[in-house]
Amino acid sequence: MDDLNAVATLLAKPEPSAETIARSRGRLQDRMTPGRARRRRVRLLPALGMAAATAVAAAVIVTSVSPPAAAPVSGRDVLLMAAASAGHIPQGTGTYWHVTRTWQGLDTPLVQESWTARDGRHWSRNAQDSTPGAAVQDPDPFRLMGAEIGFEELEGLPSDPKELKERIAALPREDNAVLSADGQGELVSPLIALITELPTPAEVRSAAFEALAATPGVKNAGPVEGGQELVIPLSEGLEIKMVVDPETARVARATILLTAEGGAALSKSYISVTTDWTDELPQ
Repeated sequence: MDDLNAVATLLAKPEPSAETIARSRGRLQDRMTPGRARRRRVRLLPALGMAAATAVAAAVIVTSVSPPAAAPVSGRDVLLMAAASAGHIPQGTGTYWHVTRTWQGLDTPLVQESWTARDGRHWSRNAQDSTPGAAVQDPDPFRLMGAEIGFEELEGLPSDPKELKERIAALPREDNAVLSADGQGELVSPLIALITELPTPAEVRSAAFEALAATPGVKNAGPVEGGQELVIPLSEGLEIKMVVDPETARVARATILLTAEGGAALSKSYISVTTDWTDELPQ
């Protein structure tokens, strides 16, 4: 089954070190501040006359307001900085894990929501084939590579990128929920699921970002509202665009969204996603 069919069914380099992450984060912060002045220290020698000193001072002023053009920020750099940020951002607390998806319909914006308790109970609003606007309890569990996965299993995933990929690859899974690229070892779609909708612990999210940074062909299309627009190949002829804020380690929106329930949502434009913990169930 090719990847386009796999997505339709769902609707139904070496690993970098911590030092590499820190270095990439520094480079990215420098590059994302294009107007930053770069001053050079000039020591005037006693032999210089007033005219020479004035000329040197003028040269200093010109240098300080004319920095060289910022170098492009790579997709790998963005993901590595997000990895560094993710490890220091607490997930939060609450009774229910709340996910909201928003995208543009034919006439109006469409919104889907879900709430999941730690004991596995699940509620959704505006899910496929449900009554519009109604929040109903349903049996949809969290899934990764088609395999059911709960809060405890997510919290037990490795925080090392290589070990994380090995654990994901070893999960019992449904073949029709696996893209060919994932079957070949890149594991792009489950890594994206871990950083978007699933209630993944901070250390595991960091490892997922770092592992994703090693994916061949990741590109940065440039800054957009909400972060940096990345293009990530899923397989030949199929790619995902997503907007990542490297400072908050959040995926703001994506063209293909791998859902917490193991499905996929596609849009010609973008699907926005927000996640949080809450103590309130929908009325």
